[in-house]
Amino acid sequence: MWVYEKKLQYPVRVSKCDPRMAKFLMEQYGGADGELAAALRYLNQRYTLPERVIGIVNDIGTEEFAHLEMIATMVYKLTKDATPEQLKEAGLGDHYANHDKALFYQNASGVPFTATYFQAKGDPIADLYEDIAAEEKARATYQWLIDMTDDVDLQDSLTFLREREIVHSQRFREAVELIKEDQDTKRIF
Repeated sequence: MWVYEKKLQYPVRVSKCDPRMAKFLMEQYGGADGELAAALRYLNQRYTLPERVIGIVNDIGTEEFAHLEMIATMVYKLTKDATPEQLKEAGLGDHYANHDKALFYQNASGVPFTATYFQAKGDPIADLYEDIAAEEKARATYQWLIDMTDDVDLQDSLTFLREREIVHSQRFREAVELIKEDQDTKRIF
């Protein structure tokens, strides 16, 4: 069961209108290694994972929705005062023509979200290594996004998200070790 608090996991502030940066952030909204793909991947995989690690994966999957909310807030704040001309100059003309300033699950290149972005093999070790890789890719993307803006307020929120990806990767590594431990124990008996 989820409990929703009407506040972001971490404050999101931006210091200026920047539709170009909003376009780049859409990668983490609807891209292959973005927050939606991560949330759905983990909450889907949990059904075929050993009971000992379901809580870890469920907790992280739920937190990814909080990250998705943060990214949506960033995109909104970066575009809310933008003119259609500014959106067009930022490469968001097609998006504006289709959705105005509404969020749409797509990556930074405008490719719509697809369920093929997330994997579920049914093998706990394979799935958890997929999750570790996804978190490391998201960490790298956040670093690149940090590098692409001079907005220190935005950098602060992006840094928070990057650090959470590192924690998630570590938690998935712990889950792999728990499963290997269980497998080794079963082989002994």
